[in-house]
Amino acid sequence: MAFDYKKEFQALSDLVVDEGGSDIHFSVDMHPVIRVTNSLIPLTKKPILTNDDVEGFAKVVMRKDIFDRFKNYEEVDFSYEDAAGVRFRGNGFYQRSRMGIALRLIPNVIRDFDELNLPPVLESFTKRPQGFFLCVGPVGQGKSTTLAAMINRINKDRAEHIVTIEDPIEYVYTEEKALIDQREVGIDTVSFETALNAVFRQDVDVILVGEMRNKETIETAVTAAETGHLVFSTLHTNDAAQSINRIIDTFPGNQQDQIRVQLASSMIGIFSQRLIPRLAGGLVPAYELLINNSAVSNLIRENRVHEISSVIETGLEHGMIDMNRSLVQLVKNGEISVENAFAFSVNPKGLERLL
Repeated sequence: MAFDYKKEFQALSDLVVDEGGSDIHFSVDMHPVIRVTNSLIPLTKKPILTNDDVEGFAKVVMRKDIFDRFKNYEEVDFSYEDAAGVRFRGNGFYQRSRMGIALRLIPNVIRDFDELNLPPVLESFTKRPQGFFLCVGPVGQGKSTTLAAMINRINKDRAEHIVTIEDPIEYVYTEEKALIDQREVGIDTVSFETALNAVFRQDVDVILVGEMRNKETIETAVTAAETGHLVFSTLHTNDAAQSINRIIDTFPGNQQDQIRVQLASSMIGIFSQRLIPRLAGGLVPAYELLINNSAVSNLIRENRVHEISSVIETGLEHGMIDMNRSLVQLVKNGEISVENAFAFSVNPKGLERLL
């Protein structure tokens, strides 16, 4: 009898949910692997996977057109929802000419700021009439979850038109006061740039761009923020200063002064976060928050971005938060260990002084 990959995947999906896990991995010559609280756990009671097995699971979690694209291009992003409404963000890839799949669980319930242990000041950015807000950090540090909480706050508070452009769609919103259109790259639109250009004709108030991937996307997003829209997006950068430099460096030299001026006027804030193992179990965020004010605007405009970290450190009265102070607070509250505070700090010497 043929192996029932759909039934087996459902069992794995149920296991990840029950264990509070975040990811499932399928690799040839390995047992299926799940991630729980940042630790990878091989499911040794399950059979070691063959290439046919990984392909079998791929056909379960990918639509036929996506699976065909995977076979042709050897990597693909996708989303999958099981019969119980559990959603995953996935990536199919090849390694050593063999298939691999990585799946990230997307919680169905969009949690609010308190539940996520996020600073209340983030709510103030959801009330802005326009501007450009970035949530940054390495992969898997909760950026999408934070932005979902911010978008959902607008959804609860205001009758506005929200358009999300994602690859793939992650959180699915239940409309409350807002009208929400969610567009998936490769299914509902050709590219981030195409969809972003289209929003100018869609009577949009709020835009969520899943990721700033290239110059064209950044350029259009900044323009949208300048022309009366509230724009949220992500970058895979470590902190606020690096994020600004990354954006500017995306442009050729003769355009960098112009993008500096645009960023200085349209940027409203940059939130950088890390998920740190909690002493009591689970994960808790540590974060840095840059709020754009006249001092920050001048630093961006005058190409003195390297001074921004100092402004954040001394900007507590303006609502800014620096990563080391966030880590110290978590240590003092008994949430995380001193060792993990140092492991996640980008400035360990500064942290040592504060502790």
